Amino acid sequence: MDVEKMKADLGGGAVFPIGQENTAFAQYFTGECYLNMLTTQPVGVAVVTFAPGTINAFHVHHKGGQILLVTGGKGWYQEEGKPAQQLQAGDVVNIPPEVKHWHGAACDSWFQHLAIEVPAEGASNEWLEFLSKDEYDKLK
Repeated sequence: MDVEKMKADLGGGAVFPIGQENTAFAQYFTGECYLNMLTTQPVGVAVVTFAPGTINAFHVHHKGGQILLVTGGKGWYQEEGKPAQQLQAGDVVNIPPEVKHWHGAACDSWFQHLAIEVPAEGASNEWLEFLSKDEYDKLK
């Protein structure tokens, strides 16, 4: 991990500690990612920190949904069939249930957001395929 680059990209440092490398979900990320669960009850809130060029696979939040609060760096969010949206500190993304999407870092920047899981009875996440490298490389 390039700590100095991370601090610079995240605006001088992370607002919350980045936590541990996210090995439990590593198969759903294209590279280095860190997870710090701030709370699990009554609402799950996590700090997710992506190394440059790291994104997650397309996924769907069934029944619940998710809210992303961007705290630093530069990243992307894309819903299936729509153009990707560039993200930076202060952006908020409200992801309704059942929407296929992905999110993660820009190729040249660390990226961090708070991920808030919207509670719902029977909520679950379904992980799917990755965005192609060619499509990711087109994002500027």
